[in-house]
Amino acid sequence: MKRFIPYARQDINENDIQAVVEILQSDWLTQGPTIEKFEKACQTFCQVPHVVAVNSATAALHLACLALDVQQGDYVWTSPNTFVASANCALFCGGKVDFVDIDKKTYNLCPQKLEEKLLKAKKTNQLPKVVIVVHFAGQACDMKKIKYLSGVYDFRIIEDASHALGAFYEDKPVGSCQYSDLTIFSLHAVKIMTSGEGGLLATQSSGLYEKIKLLRSHGVTRDVKQMTVDSPGDWYYQQIALGFNYRLTEIQSALGLSQLKRLNEFTTKRRQIAQRYDNALKDLPIITPWQAAQVASSYHLYPIQILEKNRKEVFNRLREKGIGVNVHYIPVHTQPYYQQLGFKQGDFPISEGYYEKAISLPIHTSLKDEEQNYVIETLEDILR
Repeated sequence: MKRFIPYARQDINENDIQAVVEILQSDWLTQGPTIEKFEKACQTFCQVPHVVAVNSATAALHLACLALDVQQGDYVWTSPNTFVASANCALFCGGKVDFVDIDKKTYNLCPQKLEEKLLKAKKTNQLPKVVIVVHFAGQACDMKKIKYLSGVYDFRIIEDASHALGAFYEDKPVGSCQYSDLTIFSLHAVKIMTSGEGGLLATQSSGLYEKIKLLRSHGVTRDVKQMTVDSPGDWYYQQIALGFNYRLTEIQSALGLSQLKRLNEFTTKRRQIAQRYDNALKDLPIITPWQAAQVASSYHLYPIQILEKNRKEVFNRLREKGIGVNVHYIPVHTQPYYQQLGFKQGDFPISEGYYEKAISLPIHTSLKDEEQNYVIETLEDILR
């Protein structure tokens, strides 16, 4: 097959292009009415009262930690099986990062290991202020159990749902924040839907919502109710907090709003692709993604584990055949920067063991049946 098959790619149609063109021909390019329309549409989809759009999921994670008042010395725990941004956001605020190993089946943060770690941390007075759970590959964590533990040990919860826009947990959309303080999503090009680059924060809390909106835009307000003095005129604004330029543009919002109309179509197609993989690969010496009964994954990724052959050999041979497999993720605690902070190989063995065998197969809405058949047949040839 001459064509290279990527593990992920965006799905842009003429409606998306026209939506962006209309903004380019309008009076608003940066901040304008389309951002608010996009946010309200996301609120409706996620069944949540508040959504803030920002320029990346990394910015969303940073703002989430700031909104929950993560400060110098506060502990923030997350999963090692994630991209580095899930941990870096705590360091941006001066916090201390630690990790909780993953569940062998879901590859998500393990509630049992979380409980064990919380028991030990209570004895040393090092309980986390925030736990950032990561819905890896699009499958939601065991949020009910984690929420229960948050009540016992008094920590706040951020759902890093960068992979999980369009996923469901207990028949409610991820992002409804039923069991968390905040949920963040990624709108990067390879995610479920895209705004080119961007992120979303969802919350049920009006207080967190107002704080995030302020911090998104330099800490500057034109709301007279928030000002320290009476406004002398419509030109007047005040900086009342140290904020950032984390705003999404009208152009990006128009693309996101158009893409959102097809989100259910996107997730349906991804689930169909995953089901085809499940059926075709079940007899091979690999582990395919296991799904918990109470979730409906958005299948941002389709990660398998190679059991009988060398992962690097399989990876290289698939790439040689034009199949753009990838690996998700190198455990964060094994990165040189985090090893300088004191983490070491062997600290979280389940995450490390999963990584050593993991390969992500192509899954995206532009994947054709014949391309998927080629992936399946090539993998069968390599493994047998």
